[in-house]
Order: sequence, then structure tokens, then C-alpha cells
Amino acid sequence: MESWAFEAIGTQWEISAEAPLDADTRAAVSVLVSDYDQALSRFRTDSVLSGLSRGEGTVTLPGYTAELFSLFDSLDRLTGGRMNPLVGGSLELLGYGPGYRLTPQGQPSGAPAWREAARWAAAGSGDVRLTLDRAATVDVGAAGKGQLVDLVWELITGRGYASVVVDAGSDMRHSGPAGLRVALGHPYDSTRAIGVVSLQGRALCASATNRRAWGEGLHHVLDASTGTPVRAVAATWVLAQDAMTADGLATALFLTDPSSLAAEFDFDYVRMFSDGRAEFSSAMAGVLFS
Repeated sequence: MESWAFEAIGTQWEISAEAPLDADTRAAVSVLVSDYDQALSRFRTDSVLSGLSRGEGTVTLPGYTAELFSLFDSLDRLTGGRMNPLVGGSLELLGYGPGYRLTPQGQPSGAPAWREAARWAAAGSGDVRLTLDRAATVDVGAAGKGQLVDLVWELITGRGYASVVVDAGSDMRHSGPAGLRVALGHPYDSTRAIGVVSLQGRALCASATNRRAWGEGLHHVLDASTGTPVRAVAATWVLAQDAMTADGLATALFLTDPSSLAAEFDFDYVRMFSDGRAEFSSAMAGVLFS
């Protein structure tokens, strides 16, 4: 496998394929990643989505965001509003926003209710129009990086590359006859793993409270209903058919029981609690070290 590494959207990427990606494909990947960031980043004041935080009311976004918002609709409902893309304002209040000041600006505050404050619909042009009834900061990070992994993977496989691994930090999608063994990193010790999973023809996404932490008890996984960082769960890993779904479910597992998600989604998981206990689906039995 030949690899291409680069940094984008604040994380390290590595794309591997059975042959080196040609120059046109690399250029197309770069444009896709840049366009996604320009449309959806809450860390860029010039992004399309950032207009909603300034009270613009309605913004027009690429057509692929319909799948993303549909997923958020489901996960908001299944978590009882605890996972909500309007959590961006709550994150910024705790210091995690443009400029990365990483200093709380006030007490935690819950996000506006997604299904009450937001409306989205496909436009005739194939784009998506997202409307908020008040100024708010939308954060699609809970599933957006996974979706971008999918879009990059689809672009590359659509150009004839069969064996492909797209790895954006903790979000991966694989295709090809040879599986890939992936270590599940210990959230409290970067030199250790709690197990190894075999990835083949699916996506694997992980989330941990130590990955974006900036103070005592402050990290990026919030309960949107209260605006406070979660405490009980320390890390999650999800295997699903696509990275967007796996990424979204990896966040949802901090906020609700797996059985509520399994009623509507097909996935395998491991989640590690803050006290060191681990819980996993039956298909993941045997992947954890004793």
C-alpha cells in the first residue's frame, strides 16, 4: 500500500491505496476537503455555516449535508436532546471556539433545542437550506469529520482505486481484500491499547474525552441539554458501514445507552467508562485485552 499524509481541518490525515494516488486525484481530494471546511467549519468566521451565529437566519449548504442533518435529527431524538448540533455555543462558552482561547467565558449553558430552533430542507438546486429561528452556533463535528472521510473515500474509490484506507485522526474507512488491525488506544495512557480490532470493508471511529481537553474537567464532549462536559464515559469506538454513522454513534454513546441506538442503527461498539470498566457489543467480544 502507498500512503499520502497531510494535515487538514485540524487533524492529521493518511490515505493509503494499492498504488500511489495520481496528481489529479490528490488535487481533487484537496479541493473537497477545503470546500467542506469552507462550508461547515465553526472555527472559521468566513465559513457558510458561521453566518447563522451572526443571525443570518438561512444559509445554503452543499447537498451532502442532507444526510448529515438527517443523522443529527435521529441522534438528537434518540438521546433526548443531549446530542444536538446547536451545542457550538455551549462549547464556545467553555473556551473551545475560534481562536482557541481555551478559557471559560461563563458558566455552562444548554443549547437551544435542535428540532425546535432549526429547519432544513433540500432546495431545487440540489443544495440544502438550513434555517434557525435565532442566532446560534452550529457544530457538526460530532459526525462531520466522519462524513468527510466518507466523501474522500468515495472520491478515491470512484476513480478506480480498490484497496483504500482513509484515516483522519480517529476516523477511518477501509475497502479491499486485506483487513487492517487497529489498536484501541487507552484514553488515559497514550503508550497503551485496551485491545485490537480488525477493520475490513467498514468504518471505525473513536472519541475520547482526553483528545480535546483544555482544563480541569473541560473537554469537547458535552451534554447539549446542560452544556456540561460528560463524566461517566471516557472513550468510545464504533464500527459501522460508513464513517459518518460511526462518528455520530461514537459521540452518542457518551450520552445514551447502546440499546436505544441499536433500535435504529446497525453497529458494533466498545465504550470505556471513567472508572475503567468496558462495555462492548457481542461482535467485539475478544478484541479487548484482559
